[in-house]
Amino acid sequence: MSKKRVGIIGGTFDPIHNGHLILAEYSRLHFHLDEVLFIPAGNPPHKDGDGISPGRHRYNMTLLAISTNPHFRLSAMELEERNTTYTIHTIKRLQAKYPEVDFYFILGSDSFFDIHNWGSYKELVTLCDFIVLKRPDRDMDKELEIKVEKFNKSYNSSFHVLEAPLIEISSTDIRARVREGLSIKYLVPEGVESYIEKTGLYRDGNGK
Repeated sequence: MSKKRVGIIGGTFDPIHNGHLILAEYSRLHFHLDEVLFIPAGNPPHKDGDGISPGRHRYNMTLLAISTNPHFRLSAMELEERNTTYTIHTIKRLQAKYPEVDFYFILGSDSFFDIHNWGSYKELVTLCDFIVLKRPDRDMDKELEIKVEKFNKSYNSSFHVLEAPLIEISSTDIRARVREGLSIKYLVPEGVESYIEKTGLYRDGNGK
């Protein structure tokens, strides 16, 4: 019997936007994943926690965003952590809890090029499969392919490159648009747009 295949997509999701959803679904279909697990970041080491919206808002927005896709799931495991959260600990916890699952960690090419700065990255890259979403930028194709091949040989890792559609949406831009009173329609799901409007998120510039 083949194992269940589950994708993992993490991020601050401040806010989650349609780009996140499109890339998650694109990965799910291409790699025949049974579902994709969204994990809003708790206290990531590379972010200033004071500049991130409270976890309850990011959790609620993610829940609203994925509600129409039966293959998407949400976990608050990192938000429930008081200490700094590292990807390697998250993956190990998931593997211990669900030994019958093969996990596929989804990340962008920018994150992949920075992975040597992640906590315990040499061990991390051996724990599960990784899906690297490549931007349709031909100038970077060769460099990415070379680094992926090198990683797979050096660390016995399983990185897979997936050419993803170019989606120029960023959470930073969305927050700026809200501060400036501009529309974010079609950048985020309707439920997320309504939530931001009702709660007043991002209007004062600090997301709280």
